[in-house]
Amino acid sequence: MPASLYLGLISGTSADGIDAALVDFDDPAGTPASKARLVFGRTYPWQPALRAQLVALGQQSAQVSLDAIAELDVRIGRAFADAALQALADSGIAAADVAAIGSHGQTLRHRPDGESPYTLQLGDPSTIAERTGIRTVADFRRRDVAAGGHGAPLLPALHAALLRDDGEDRAVLNLGGIANLTLLPRTGDVRGFDTGPANGLMDAWCLRHHGEAFDRDGAFAAQGRVDDALLARLCAEPWFALPPPKSTGRDQFHLGWVESRLRGDETPQDVQATLLALTVCTIADALRAIQPNTTRLVACGGGVHNRALMAALAGALPGCEVESSAAHGLDPDAVEAMGFAWLARQALRGLPGNLPSVSGARGPRVLGGIYPP
Repeated sequence: MPASLYLGLISGTSADGIDAALVDFDDPAGTPASKARLVFGRTYPWQPALRAQLVALGQQSAQVSLDAIAELDVRIGRAFADAALQALADSGIAAADVAAIGSHGQTLRHRPDGESPYTLQLGDPSTIAERTGIRTVADFRRRDVAAGGHGAPLLPALHAALLRDDGEDRAVLNLGGIANLTLLPRTGDVRGFDTGPANGLMDAWCLRHHGEAFDRDGAFAAQGRVDDALLARLCAEPWFALPPPKSTGRDQFHLGWVESRLRGDETPQDVQATLLALTVCTIADALRAIQPNTTRLVACGGGVHNRALMAALAGALPGCEVESSAAHGLDPDAVEAMGFAWLARQALRGLPGNLPSVSGARGPRVLGGIYPP
């Protein structure tokens, strides 16, 4: 294999698994990201007890000591290393053939606003480099935050390279735990921002009331009806009215946030239906407000598999074609991990990984720290 092979790793806001993507960029000396080719992609599940701890921390339902956070950092690093090694074994590719691992880690807190803005991802990169024997690049978000940006979203540059079309105004929608949009106008700057909850709230509510980690095809939501009054209370959250650049996470949109807006007599299925509607209306409202002439919305992430969600998005955006990134030859489950493979490549070449027009940073920055094998 050529030295242009990179391995991207990420566990998103939903913490539903570690996504691994082996990406070949063909020519390490100069091939643009548009030549990226997915060689292998797979999601590896978390050990159940560790995932439960991650979800509890994300929902702000657990108090944890400094020692516990430090130990969790190493445990997550080990899990990421194991996922990387398993991906190599499953793909038949040797560690020596991988130029670098790009590891996003697991976000514990994301607070890019305030007097001392910060973002914190766990998953010790030294542990990953040590266990895999592969150069590891990690901690991608904090440099952008230090430069006055939000540290998110980080993938619009890759979305633009892979999916921009001079013939139409497009947008790319990542449906992870949080939804984010990349706006790809025919002319002008690429923009991107979080729109609010995507799968995160629906997954958490479904797990609590239906015993399943996610709502397959939106079947649980389909059993209920949208509670318009509840939807109005949810949509009244001031964050939704903020202009871009903006970003958020599970530490803001969690079940406690939902419960604080319930009357108490709602049925679980009606709440699930309303949470799906919240995802749809906040995405559609943001797209209409910022790029109203969008004619194609390309979706990726786990939410692509929720047929009820995709159908509702299409219904909320008449005149806009809503489709999976699979229609463009991109596995929707691998796009985000591919992005962190690309960010590792950028870091090794000393090239910027952020877009100031997206994050609000003071300028382009090389993102990530490099940990030798």
